[in-house]
Amino acid sequence: MAANNPSQLLPSELIDRCIGSKIWVIMKGDKELVGTLRGFDVYVNMGLEYFTEFEITPEGRRITKLDQILLNGNNIAILVPGGSPEAE
Repeated sequence: MAANNPSQLLPSELIDRCIGSKIWVIMKGDKELVGTLRGFDVYVNMGLEYFTEFEITPEGRRITKLDQILLNGNNIAILVPGGSPEAE
């Protein structure tokens, strides 16, 4: 029964279940990314595909859409499975 209850999963198991799905990544600093999680390693370095980057700059909010990115796990603050910084 514990395998079906997300609150009983280890963090790495929860991230593993998100592979192939949309994930919202809040980075340390002023960047957030939403994309399809392709994989991760033990350091939570992760690869995203078809992602949108939201960055807060002095000029305002900048949105960039790209095909692929590899994120350094040291710079990730929060992961939100299926989430998004704005309603779609």
